[in-house]
Amino acid sequence: MHVVGDRVAVFVVFGLNGAVYGTWAPRIPAISQQVHAAPGMLGLALLGSSAGMVVAASVAGRLAERFGARSIMVGATVLSCLCLPLPGLVGSVPLLGVALTGIGVSVGALDVSMNIGAAGVERRIGKPIMPLFHAGFSFGGLLASAAAGLAAAHGWPAGRHFAVASGAMLVTLLLVLRGLPRAVPQDRHADSAGRIAPSRRPVLWLLAAIALCSAVAEGAGSDWSALLLVTEQHVGQGVAALAFAGFSLTMAVTRVFGSWVQRWFGATRTLVVGALLAGCGLLLAATVPAAGPAFAGFGLAGAGLAAAFPIALGLAGATGKRADDSGGEREIAFVTTIAYSGFLAGPPLIGGIAQLTSLSASFVMVGVLAALIAPAAIGAGRARHRELTARATARRGGLVS
Repeated sequence: MHVVGDRVAVFVVFGLNGAVYGTWAPRIPAISQQVHAAPGMLGLALLGSSAGMVVAASVAGRLAERFGARSIMVGATVLSCLCLPLPGLVGSVPLLGVALTGIGVSVGALDVSMNIGAAGVERRIGKPIMPLFHAGFSFGGLLASAAAGLAAAHGWPAGRHFAVASGAMLVTLLLVLRGLPRAVPQDRHADSAGRIAPSRRPVLWLLAAIALCSAVAEGAGSDWSALLLVTEQHVGQGVAALAFAGFSLTMAVTRVFGSWVQRWFGATRTLVVGALLAGCGLLLAATVPAAGPAFAGFGLAGAGLAAAFPIALGLAGATGKRADDSGGEREIAFVTTIAYSGFLAGPPLIGGIAQLTSLSASFVMVGVLAALIAPAAIGAGRARHRELTARATARRGGLVS
């Protein structure tokens, strides 16, 4: 039987992770009616998903280091499929919060483990292709959201829709299961004496800052773009929804070519140029009182942010590489956990600023955060160079002695 390659298999798993969010998020209006949730209570229930992601991401790296990324990828995907139907079956807000927390746990564990698997594929082929994997996540979300729209248009209840989606995801996982990379650290104690905790490495804090700023900006583009157009630009709701579609589509397409851009221009230049594009795009959408520039701004923001998160995680994995060509599990988990805090802090921060001033002012702040990816990328590049130089000096010293 033909077995798909590890690149295709990991790409598909990224797509499945994106499909989880793309399946349930568009059905929030139906779920809200189902549990009779007021907006405030619904917001608290939705926090369960983000909290679950943060908790799972904080431990997934150690689990992947112990059992291998493949085991965590498979287990987390199966758990996602088991938890996905639950929001469509519950009848109260507290139970919805529990269901979404379960989804958050599975997605957080899957996010870390699939990035660890992708980092291993990168090392095997010797090329930075992390943005391409994240394109799989984007396209998975787009495909699932389109299916959600069809399900809603045909009157499918959320429970039925989610159950069908879960079944399709499980079948897809089985089709690529044998192709998932099986690499497990050959020596789990390799280089253990010389390893430094992620929290004590400046380069990882800078990479985490890149991922954090990217997460806040991505969340703003997905959660608040339509509302900005409706309230500030006075655009109809149907047209305003296209802003998120344009943001997501430009991000997905840019990620397809992001690996080539990274190889050609280098990680730091790619991050800097992307940060400037994203910052300018968000400021354009926030400050020009017209729908056309706002749509263009969100398109620029999607393109500019496309490579930030994947490159940051790819570099984090590279900083944890061990002598047996494994490693990077804890480093990827560290950066991911901090980035996920952006999904927790971003919505109340943006909403609070909007309450005190305006939503346009909130997007100005988000644009500034996106632009701050540029100095963080430059700092991370310099910190990586210092670490590599120190390691080379230490190895030469060991050989001389």
